[in-house]
Amino acid sequence: MKPRKTSSIVKSFQELEVVLDTKSLPDYRSVSIKASEKKASTETEETLFRNAMDGVKPIPRKERVAKTSKIEITENFKKKDDAETLKRLEDLVNYGAGFNVSDTPEYIEGTGYHVHPEIARRLHRGDFSIQAHLDLHGLIVKEAREIFNQFMKWAVTHRKNGLLVTHGRGLSSPGEPVLKRKVEEWLTRGPWRKWVVAYSSARKCDGGAGATYILLRIRPVSKRLKRSRNVVGKS
Repeated sequence: MKPRKTSSIVKSFQELEVVLDTKSLPDYRSVSIKASEKKASTETEETLFRNAMDGVKPIPRKERVAKTSKIEITENFKKKDDAETLKRLEDLVNYGAGFNVSDTPEYIEGTGYHVHPEIARRLHRGDFSIQAHLDLHGLIVKEAREIFNQFMKWAVTHRKNGLLVTHGRGLSSPGEPVLKRKVEEWLTRGPWRKWVVAYSSARKCDGGAGATYILLRIRPVSKRLKRSRNVVGKS
């Protein structure tokens, strides 16, 4: 007898026998056995767990002890704060970082005729743009004065109002900083005082106490105005 084509619909017991012989359908008997075995296995695990936990009671919350951990601070971590402090001190000594120039004895400022002191403080804060820069480092006083006068003449001729003059802090000088004091003197007592609106020590980014901002007028003050008030300076 030739086997018939399988179908999902079995019409007689004879066809069922043929289908089973040719194994065209899955053996549902084996599937049922495996499912039952799995169920029995799950029930067995649950039974074992329940038996193992029989008589066990949870600890009341108020009687529980919180877990505590002791943290050991390493020697490197203990020295971290000291290292940061030393780094700040090093930056302070070498670069002047970590303080405001205006809060130090090295700070200087001054204003011209009938100018409010706030203008000098604004100049130090950077409220006015710098249009020209002169570096007097390493020069003797005579050379520095000549170059300073040439620079100032050029600035007023070309209407450069915001200036920066670098003179150094004079740390290598046996007494007070020579060039720094001379620049202040040339601004307040020399021929350029009639052009000065204000001056102040520079910000750290521009040299700090080793440099001076200068704010100039568009035209010099008249003699009548000069007689009414002298230049006010702070050093």
